[in-house]
Amino acid sequence: QAYVSYSNIAALTHLAAKPGWEITSTLDDIKIWTHEEGDVLSFKVEMQVKIQSHLAFSLLSDFTVRQQWDKHFLTCKLLQAVSEDEKIYYVTSPPMTGHKPRDFVILVSQRQPCKPSEPFVVAVKSVTLTSMPPSPEYCRSEILCAGFQIYDDNSFCKVCYFNQVTSGIMPYLAANLTGSSKSIEDTALECIKFLE
Repeated sequence: QAYVSYSNIAALTHLAAKPGWEITSTLDDIKIWTHEEGDVLSFKVEMQVKIQSHLAFSLLSDFTVRQQWDKHFLTCKLLQAVSEDEKIYYVTSPPMTGHKPRDFVILVSQRQPCKPSEPFVVAVKSVTLTSMPPSPEYCRSEILCAGFQIYDDNSFCKVCYFNQVTSGIMPYLAANLTGSSKSIEDTALECIKFLE
């Protein structure tokens, strides 16, 4: 368990530090970046939020309130609190046209910064739980690496959301990334509104 949670945080930190991010869109308080490597596409959404970083951290690390701002989360149930900083959730997503609804079993690891210059981290990856086998009515999907880094910015904070996407999730995002990144922007705006 210790290894899995460490690798969850490490994978997000590694993804955030990769060179070669390209900015694709800029709104007032939102910037969207993408990074391509083989058949893996990652994106980063940077949001300026007018609350303090520790508040944003406590709201973003509680996945049971995620569906209040993220329409990709239909339900989210806490399956297991492994420790104070590690929780396993079962998430369902609404169906897209012509697809079964998706479900996920995810580990959410959270870390407070050791130094003021470091971010708060909420890292997310899929895990396998024997008590939650795939069910025929859902398409079991995998999150390779996703999560938030939250930086202090005086009395405000900067929230960076990362998601590494395999070709399996591509149909859901293809429409957004080819034309405008509208759905990503809408979700980011909802997130800012929720946090503030």
